Amino acid sequence: MSSSPAPLRLGIAGLGTVGIGVVKIIRKHAALLQARTGRPLVITAVSARSKDKDRGVNLSDYAWEDDPVALAKRDDIDIFVELMGGSDGPAKDATEAAIASGKDVVTANKAMLALHGQPLALAAETAGRVIRFEAAVAGGIPVVKSLTEGLAGNEITRVMGVMNGTCNYILTRMEATGQGYNALFEEADKLGYLEADPNLDVGGIDAGHKLALLASIAFGTQVNFDGVALEGIQRISIDDIHRAADMGFRIKLLGVAQMTGRGLEQRMTPCLVPADSPLGQLEGGTNMVVLEGDSVDQIVLRGPGAGEGPTASAVMSDVIEIARGTRLSTFGQPATTLQAAPPAQAATPAPYYLRLHLADKPGALAKIATVLGNEGISIDRMRQYDHSENSAPVLIVTHKTTRTTLDAAMAAFDKTGVLDGAPVAIRIENI
Repeated sequence: MSSSPAPLRLGIAGLGTVGIGVVKIIRKHAALLQARTGRPLVITAVSARSKDKDRGVNLSDYAWEDDPVALAKRDDIDIFVELMGGSDGPAKDATEAAIASGKDVVTANKAMLALHGQPLALAAETAGRVIRFEAAVAGGIPVVKSLTEGLAGNEITRVMGVMNGTCNYILTRMEATGQGYNALFEEADKLGYLEADPNLDVGGIDAGHKLALLASIAFGTQVNFDGVALEGIQRISIDDIHRAADMGFRIKLLGVAQMTGRGLEQRMTPCLVPADSPLGQLEGGTNMVVLEGDSVDQIVLRGPGAGEGPTASAVMSDVIEIARGTRLSTFGQPATTLQAAPPAQAATPAPYYLRLHLADKPGALAKIATVLGNEGISIDRMRQYDHSENSAPVLIVTHKTTRTTLDAAMAAFDKTGVLDGAPVAIRIENI
């Protein structure tokens, strides 16, 4: 008689929303998971900050470790599942200990990989281990596997997407309710959508981590989060939301990565996108990633970007991959072959949306047009709205230009004496 296959043993560090979600999936779908992998998947031991906290799940069947590093070193686990978060500290220490102890690693930790991905990948591959991180990017959307497997035969030309559900929730709610940024920020906070440090969300940092990871896979480069140009949504006003809509656009916190002759361009900034495009139609806390390759043209992936079920689902997809014997390099090719790509010093030219308040003076608009012309920026469309007692709001959509050129023009605006307040410029991304 053939012996039963040995179980794959998991040690889970971090029993928050996602960790408990993984426990629930393994308990609920034990037979299904075994049928799909050919072996039982079992949890051997767990670790978290507090053993006594009521998490709504009975954890008494599992060994407990107060120290995640001790968990990572246990002889009775095969995969270390890191769900603690944090770029350094216990998460990084335990991940390094797991690799050194001969364990594979599954993680949802985008910050750790965005900042330390290259050395961790080298350590894992040198030790013959794998690090999988589907849950670190876009929650339940299988974007990492799409790049490393489904689109592996393509030269990827561009990666872009809405990768932070909190920002998309705030922006779409601003448009739907007519409330300003501050009011919707408070609403998102009360709903539990914000990180402990809200700037990780609204400042674009969380989404920037995700973009850096996808860019590494897409373009065969070492992860370089420092090369991501970041701008959050804090300066977007309800006026911008409404004016953009009037001109057929919606505002999104949009990540874009592409390899150019100037280097690797990575930016996570507010952009205008056509209202009728897939990204323009994205509502609420949903994520969307658009992948473009030379053979497939464009692939659009849409789904929940966070939450217990979607993120735990992504964790389990990595566990199942390892259980089936699939072993891939961390970023889709050996870490020793990843190039240190220089960051592009300037973004690809694009049209821009400009919002200005001009003083109610004769020739004010002509002076602005002259400045743009002097900088070589041509106007595609212009719209003027009812003016108040002292100033008139003016919207300008430019033809393609660089941000550097536009910044020079905005600096020159100050010298005209016709501005009432600082201008707002937002890139338009045509997709």
